Amino acid sequence: MKKALAAFFLVGVLGLAAALIWVREKPAALTKVAAPAPADTNRLHEASWYDKLPDGMVHCRLCPNSCRLPEGALGLCRARQNIGGTLYSLVYGQMAAVHVDPIEKKPFFHVLPGGRAFSLATSGCNMRCLFCQNWEISQALPGELQTTAATPEEVVAAAVRSGAQAIAFTYNEPTIFYEYMLDIARLAKARGLKTLVISNGYIQPEPLRALLPHIDAYKVDFKAFSPQFYTEVTGGSREPILETMKIIHEAGVWLEIVNLLITGLNDSEDEVRELARWVRDNLGPDVPVHFTRFHPLYKLANLPPTPIERIVRARDIAMAEGLHYVYTGNIPSSPGDSTYSPQTGEVLIRRQGFFVLENRLTNGVAPSGEVIPGVWQ
Repeated sequence: MKKALAAFFLVGVLGLAAALIWVREKPAALTKVAAPAPADTNRLHEASWYDKLPDGMVHCRLCPNSCRLPEGALGLCRARQNIGGTLYSLVYGQMAAVHVDPIEKKPFFHVLPGGRAFSLATSGCNMRCLFCQNWEISQALPGELQTTAATPEEVVAAAVRSGAQAIAFTYNEPTIFYEYMLDIARLAKARGLKTLVISNGYIQPEPLRALLPHIDAYKVDFKAFSPQFYTEVTGGSREPILETMKIIHEAGVWLEIVNLLITGLNDSEDEVRELARWVRDNLGPDVPVHFTRFHPLYKLANLPPTPIERIVRARDIAMAEGLHYVYTGNIPSSPGDSTYSPQTGEVLIRRQGFFVLENRLTNGVAPSGEVIPGVWQ
């Protein structure tokens, strides 16, 4: 048994080491693919937030990757390309996934409890997380996926027909289909739908501030409090995400945070405590934080699932640090499924997984008169 465990551990370590090398050794040159013929640009959408540079190069200013692209090159997101000195979105109007989900699945626990969200995605992502849950679409190159063409008007009409209360930009990273998301969000708001962004938070402040007036709620998947984890496991950096969360909160857009705890990488009690204190001191105690359990996937399939007790312990630590609304996810039904009154401790929204069993709030107000923050109507 000891030999078997040792062998498993060695394979796991070697697998993780290889995966980390994969992130560290990004090619110096950005991916180049054949540019469409000039007539094909009619089906593309010019990107926003970029500058034209000498010699036909472009500088994308949408996310912190800040790609500078020669002719024919794709950005690190694999969704934006320099074609003839103009930056185009390759994914505008091209849905790679669409579904109607419980809003709790996003997860949002303080947004329209029991409601449903018309959820859509394109391909591409501006990070390279080794544990990505949707890597089949987020890491795909243009043309590798079958997509469905849909205009923003068609998306909103389909959302209304579905009976959903909201449109969610989710599954892959919405930042990389920024223009499509913004056009849909504007139309959705006019039709009375809520707009939800499920994001890694890796976006520049300027485009974020331009987007926020059209968004009702923003969920940030905060990968870890460790800067080293961001560099080695996601291919991104931590500081821009901290800034994103501050900007969202300051703009008055509802914010929820998810922290996926991965065995041995970002699940230490000290790191959980640091995260809870940062949220408390910079965003306030009312911003919900969800600790969710890692399941082996993608390039970290060799690691074991996070122990359930570690997820429960993370919730206890965050609440002890003063956060009012702390939840657990990807584990069997637990007290962390439900929303409690910070004043009395009574259950206000009772959940089992993604399902609301009881909601005692009336437009966000508890029977005691206590106001619970969120998007309730």
